[in-house]
Amino acid sequence: MMRLTLGPVLYLWDTDSWLDFYRRIADEADVNTVVLGEVVCSKRTHFHEQHLPEIIDRLRRGGKSVRLASLALITLAREQRSTRDLARRDDVEIEANDIAAHQVLAGRRHAVGPFVNVYNAATAKVLAWRGVSSICLPPELPAASIAGIAAALPDVELEVFAFGRLPLAISVRCAHARRKGLTKDNCRFVCGDDPDGLLVETLDRQPFLALNGVQTMSSTYNSLLGELSPLAKLGVGAMRLSPQRCDMVAVADTFRAAASGRLAPAEAQGRLADLCPGVALSNGAIHGAAGHLTVPD
Repeated sequence: MMRLTLGPVLYLWDTDSWLDFYRRIADEADVNTVVLGEVVCSKRTHFHEQHLPEIIDRLRRGGKSVRLASLALITLAREQRSTRDLARRDDVEIEANDIAAHQVLAGRRHAVGPFVNVYNAATAKVLAWRGVSSICLPPELPAASIAGIAAALPDVELEVFAFGRLPLAISVRCAHARRKGLTKDNCRFVCGDDPDGLLVETLDRQPFLALNGVQTMSSTYNSLLGELSPLAKLGVGAMRLSPQRCDMVAVADTFRAAASGRLAPAEAQGRLADLCPGVALSNGAIHGAAGHLTVPD
């Protein structure tokens, strides 16, 4: 049975929206694992950190496994300290999203998120030898690369980024703040004004990218609903759904129905499109094409 993982919220959502989201996920969403924590910008941590114990307990009572994620880019001394503090926790599984986080977790069981460049079987084997039990592969990998990694690591659960804006890059600079006439040090948390990312268009007004603080993302939502069965046959054990400002409970239900065969891929894709009005769906990367494209099944 294909497992579903809900990745961390990558955007800055106001506290009430964040709490309501995870309470509903705990009570209603048909997912196996939920990943919590600030991944994109350490300046945002204080918005939700104090609520993590409550949400972890609520999710566990709802039958979900919980992971806490590290930052995807660790550059400051305080970020190094917080990463070491995270690694010392033994009450919850930790997900490393930076190789520095993996370094401090080496020797104990932990997961690796999609921000670590696991592009081949040799890298995956080294990570497994150092304690990694689950790897969410980078979203740009084509199916051929996924197949090679899966064949080499039958005992490591592989996850594929199956829904949401693709995380493309992360920087020490904040293009989101700069776009609004501010600097990273005096950003006023303007990324919170765009809870699904700030769309960037080309000169001829075509959607191109989305900004999320220091992160650059795709303008489209990745959707691998049509690839669930082929990926399962390759040895992929879990699909990651990245939270967007849409009905994520319904998104999870759609993926579950497609994975179990209760919905045909085309019908599931149509349902997903209805849940995400105004945003194009894409699947190019898994087919070795440009990520923003839709390749027919």
